[in-house]
Amino acid sequence: MKKTIFVVDDNDTNLAIAKDVLKEYYRVMTLPSAEKMFAMLEKVMPDLILLDIEMPETDGFAALASLKANTGYADIPVIFLTAMTDTEVEARGFQLGVIDFIIKPFSAPVLLNRIKTHLDIDELIRERTSQLQSLQSAIIFGFADLVENRDQTTGGHIERTSTYINLLANAMAARGIYADELNQLDMDSFVSSARLHDVGKIAISDVVLNKPDKLTSEEFDIMKTHTIEGEKAIDQIAERTVDVEFLQNAKIFAGTHHERWDGRGYPRGLKGEEIPLHGRIMAIADVYDALVSERPYKKAFTAEEAVNIIMENAGTQFDPLIAGVFFEIRDEYKKVLLGGGGTA
Repeated sequence: MKKTIFVVDDNDTNLAIAKDVLKEYYRVMTLPSAEKMFAMLEKVMPDLILLDIEMPETDGFAALASLKANTGYADIPVIFLTAMTDTEVEARGFQLGVIDFIIKPFSAPVLLNRIKTHLDIDELIRERTSQLQSLQSAIIFGFADLVENRDQTTGGHIERTSTYINLLANAMAARGIYADELNQLDMDSFVSSARLHDVGKIAISDVVLNKPDKLTSEEFDIMKTHTIEGEKAIDQIAERTVDVEFLQNAKIFAGTHHERWDGRGYPRGLKGEEIPLHGRIMAIADVYDALVSERPYKKAFTAEEAVNIIMENAGTQFDPLIAGVFFEIRDEYKKVLLGGGGTA
């Protein structure tokens, strides 16, 4: 399949020449303005944009800045088309994130070679990035499973809570609940990082972690430290990697999933929207899974009983807006529960 290139230029002759040179090798879409480009981006995602600098209304610099400010378009490689050879223009372009300049009028061999070089490099980077992400996921899943295997009372908890978070976050986004915050998140990274929310349990003694009876107040104080220990463990990982966003998400999940809307949670007693969105979403997923799961010291609640308990605590333990969305998708949660062999 041919790769897609946008050519954005207010000069019809330049558009025609570029299309004539490139059409044999690429799917070329010619656009006479930045405004037309952004309208087309809502329908088509190009592999590369050739962007003229000198255009009326929105020039190339402003268009590039807008592209880079939008998380959906920021990774599209952009080459500036220009008749200018000013070093200040080049410096400003590279500062904004352009990958190269092509001088007008076009030379067909130069145009083709520059585009091929950058598309090949971009494809290689994407392939390597995908490989690294796969390796990261394998390590994370293995690490999370290692922690869960130590806790003999919570089999499947990590997998289920990740599914619950994905369902809840997407339902919130669809309803416009905390949409501004959700839109700033990479949802795949957000959901995947939630698997490490209980990583701090690796620092908890087996005597406490796997006690078959209800914990004493002293033992519960020890158990509560898994939130802070989780943050410490993730900080240690962060010192040896560059994937900051993923680990930031994981650290927030680890440190805030036991905070309460009314401020009576732990470890910091955060209240209301002081609690990061990660923690407020995980609080519902975590408690729901705990309620519908059997433990040595309690029987599993039914899905309906668990929903009622969570809704009774909306506005005290849980964010009432998120709890409202949870109630609307409670049947989806029940399907996950049935799939995992829980109590319906």
